[in-house]
Amino acid sequence: MEDIILYMRTAAPLLAPIFRSDGQARLLSALLLTGDELSVTDLAKRASLAYPTAHREVARLVDAGILSERHAGRTRLIRANDESPLVDPLREILTIATGPAVILAEEFSRIDGIESAFLYGSFAARMLGETGPAPHDIDVMVLGEPDVDAVYEACARIEAAVHRPVNPTILTPEEFAAPSAFLDNVRRGSVAAVIGALPWR
Repeated sequence: MEDIILYMRTAAPLLAPIFRSDGQARLLSALLLTGDELSVTDLAKRASLAYPTAHREVARLVDAGILSERHAGRTRLIRANDESPLVDPLREILTIATGPAVILAEEFSRIDGIESAFLYGSFAARMLGETGPAPHDIDVMVLGEPDVDAVYEACARIEAAVHRPVNPTILTPEEFAAPSAFLDNVRRGSVAAVIGALPWR
C-alpha cells in the first residue's frame, strides 16, 4: 500500500492552486528558485517525489519549454529554461507561494550556529495541505546559538522577496525542550522542516 501512495498524484497545493499538483510545485521550486542543475534522481529527492513521478513531471515541463535538459555522459541534467517567457513569472509566483522554505534553507545554511529550523503555524499547515484561510505571515523556529542579528537580517531579506512578514523565534535546543504552553502547541501543530531534523520527531 505504501508504494501505491508514492505514485499517486498529489493534490494541487493550497498556497498555489494554479499548479497541477503539490509535487509539481515542489519540483519547479527546486529548480527555478535555486538556479541549480540537477539529475532527475537528485531532483526527485530534493522535491520529495518518487522517481517515476519526477520523471513524468520533468518530461511535461521540458516539452512545455519551462525546463531544459542536457546529457553529461549517462546522466540527464535538468535546469530552468531561462529563455522561456514563462519562467520569470513562474519564479515570482513560486517565490511567494512555496519559496519561503527554499529561500530560508539557503539563507540559514550560511549562518553558523543553527542546528535546525522549521516552519510552523498557518503557513506550514497550508504547505502540508491543511485547509484554512490564506496565511498572512510566516512563522519560523530557529534552534541553536546563531548570531541573532544575522537571523533577523536573513528574515528581512526573505520578507522583501515573498511579500509576507517572516517571524523568527530563536531558541537553544534546551529552551525548546522546556515546558511551555506555546511550545507544546508548536510541537503538536503542523511543522515543515527547513534545515536539519525536527528535534522531537
